[in-house]
Amino acid sequence: MLESQENPKSSSKKSPSASGSIDIYAVQCGKCHKWRVIGTQEEYEDIRSNFSGNPFVCSRKPGTSCKDAADIEKDASRTWVIDRPNIPKTPEGFKRSLVLRRDFTKLDAYYIAPSGKKMRTRNEIAAFLEANPEHKGVSISEFSFHCPKIVEETIPEHVEKRASGGGSGSNKKSKTMKDQE
Repeated sequence: MLESQENPKSSSKKSPSASGSIDIYAVQCGKCHKWRVIGTQEEYEDIRSNFSGNPFVCSRKPGTSCKDAADIEKDASRTWVIDRPNIPKTPEGFKRSLVLRRDFTKLDAYYIAPSGKKMRTRNEIAAFLEANPEHKGVSISEFSFHCPKIVEETIPEHVEKRASGGGSGSNKKSKTMKDQE
């Protein structure tokens, strides 16, 4: 289930960096709804993988309570994305990479094997696992290509945005720019 923008529970944030990758991970407290920065991708994935069974609350972050100020505010100073809860944690030795497309329309998920091989599809992962018996304990079900949803109102104004409702796959784009007065 994808969390709504109004009540996001598990979220990662992205800034439009040159690499287009995530620079800060954060989750929203289920009690006070304040955003807490999570130190590492691994820690974030631990929280996200069991979110329905163990929702995040401020007290899970050492030295933090709901009485403390939020670590970060959800605003347009960076591009925010809302992640799905309960995506499996990336298998040990592999790395899950999310890359923001230049036009900010979506993120693409990739997995990088311990050998450095970049895999873009479940079929590529299945073939890799079959060809590499040292990973026989790893299941294809441990990989997910579900990507976080980009929060539209946090996309920078200078980015070309696709026009909505263009019919069957229309490639029309509309450009939003600041007033040039």
